[in-house]
Amino acid sequence: MTPADIAFQAAAVVSAIMVGLSKGGLPAIGSLAVPILALVISPITAAGLLLPIFVVSDWFGLWVYRKEFSRRVLLILIPAGIVGVGIGWATASWMPEPLVTLIVGLIGVAYCLLRWFAAKPDVVAREAKVAPGIVWGTVTGFVSFVSHSGAPPFQMYVLPLNLPKMIFAGTSTITFAVINAVKLVPYWALGQFSTENLAEALVLVPVAVVATFAGAKLTRILPDKLFFQLVTVALFVISAKLMWDGTIGLWQLFA
Repeated sequence: MTPADIAFQAAAVVSAIMVGLSKGGLPAIGSLAVPILALVISPITAAGLLLPIFVVSDWFGLWVYRKEFSRRVLLILIPAGIVGVGIGWATASWMPEPLVTLIVGLIGVAYCLLRWFAAKPDVVAREAKVAPGIVWGTVTGFVSFVSHSGAPPFQMYVLPLNLPKMIFAGTSTITFAVINAVKLVPYWALGQFSTENLAEALVLVPVAVVATFAGAKLTRILPDKLFFQLVTVALFVISAKLMWDGTIGLWQLFA
């Protein structure tokens, strides 16, 4: 086995763990999967390889959170998310991915800074409003289609609702389970799957499944305040990384 093969296998295993942890209730962690794997293979190939792992892990996440979710938030976000996937499919041939990546990163970083430096942190539960949910749900589906990085826009809408910890985690898991399943059709149509990718994904699925249950355990034992602090920090780190990737990508595109 060559050093390149070892690097790929290591990155693939870490990415699968990130996917599983996200399905266990730590949603922002999943956004790290594609960037990690993209260190050793192309981002497009990485996205195609990881999608089956996302989908299979979703099945176990759905079981874990089958009784813990916000029905209202799901009814708003899921249809909008499916529309976002459709927009991503329709614009896949001409939409510059780095631009989308940069915008999502900017939004996530801005939200975290506002949440951290607000005069009084808002802890009162709010009702999920339809219009903002449609906007953020569509963005979530679109960005998830482009790079499996739908967590920042999802959290932009859901975090201010101040849902209970387990309801937040379950709502996230179910939302992305549906969006990921819908993504299978356009990914297949766009030739994102290959025999090699599917074979590698099959090997990594057990790793992701174990990580799913580990993530669920961590979510349940973490204190609520610490849980949301970790989610927000993860959102900031991922969003900053997306800003960097988007900026570099645009520079290379137009240089």
